[in-house]
Amino acid sequence: MLLYYITDRAAFPGDESTRRRRLLEKIAEAATEGVHYIQLREKDLSTRDLESLAREAVQVIQKLRTENGERKTALLINSRTDVAIAVAANGVHLRSDDVSPREVRAAWQRSCGAGTPAREVSPGVPLIAVACHFPQEVAQAASNQATFAVFAPIFEKKDAQPKGLGALRQACREPIPVLALGGVTLQNARSCLQAGAAGIAAIRLFQENDIATIVRNLRSN
Repeated sequence: MLLYYITDRAAFPGDESTRRRRLLEKIAEAATEGVHYIQLREKDLSTRDLESLAREAVQVIQKLRTENGERKTALLINSRTDVAIAVAANGVHLRSDDVSPREVRAAWQRSCGAGTPAREVSPGVPLIAVACHFPQEVAQAASNQATFAVFAPIFEKKDAQPKGLGALRQACREPIPVLALGGVTLQNARSCLQAGAAGIAAIRLFQENDIATIVRNLRSN
């Protein structure tokens, strides 16, 4: 089961400095417990502040990997290929209406890759996740050489109609790993896998709970 933690520092209490520190602690927790991917999704930050936070996140993950070479958590930056390249992140998460994975790969190649972390996880090639809301978008992501798709919302999302397990099942027929997002809990995660999902993506499930407990329970289902 692939696990994908999507960050939201604004959900933490306190001032900006406190929220930032809490987020980096949660990133360290996720990487320590073997979460496969972390998406830095802090869309309200300026480019400068996002790049600064991303650099710190990369340093946290690199330090943990130095301590234990079996840790392979990859950091993806939401939508910002330029920031991902600048901080030597492992890749990007693209919106459904974003640039294509092919364009990201071309930019990555022009920059001679994104540094040692990217090469360790996927040699010379960026990891590219694409947000998808319809099965045909998953098919397009696959044809454009995305690494995997994140299909949402499955069970719930504010101001959005859930897609449900039927749509997820259809999306998972495409030749690309699909992760389920949107109201995923310990209770319904197994149904996503039974529908064909390669894993789950979540904000609250990871950020509001002890990640070690969540990971252990997910893997024992």
